[in-house]
Amino acid sequence: MQWYHYFSGFWAGMFLANFVPHFIKGIAGDPLPTPFSKPPGKGLSSPLVNVLFALLNLVVGYLLFRFGKVSADDTLSVFICFVGFTCISIMNASIFVHKDKI
Repeated sequence: MQWYHYFSGFWAGMFLANFVPHFIKGIAGDPLPTPFSKPPGKGLSSPLVNVLFALLNLVVGYLLFRFGKVSADDTLSVFICFVGFTCISIMNASIFVHKDKI
């Protein structure tokens, strides 16, 4: 595999992990910050915006996952995808902890 496959796999993990909180909060009817809120990333977006943002993350993550050729046969590609998943998960946890203090 080429380096850009691993790079795509890393970003696939980030987008797929970012899908989870936005989708869960959106379908539960709870607001959550998105890049489309005011101020961006700090204000709360409506549940509908969160569901739509989550679905965008899912589509982009899936396309990057396919392009990155992430496969169980290639342990390194799975590990790099997991590293991306972990990075955005930790970032989201530190950002979203303050969502109610806006």
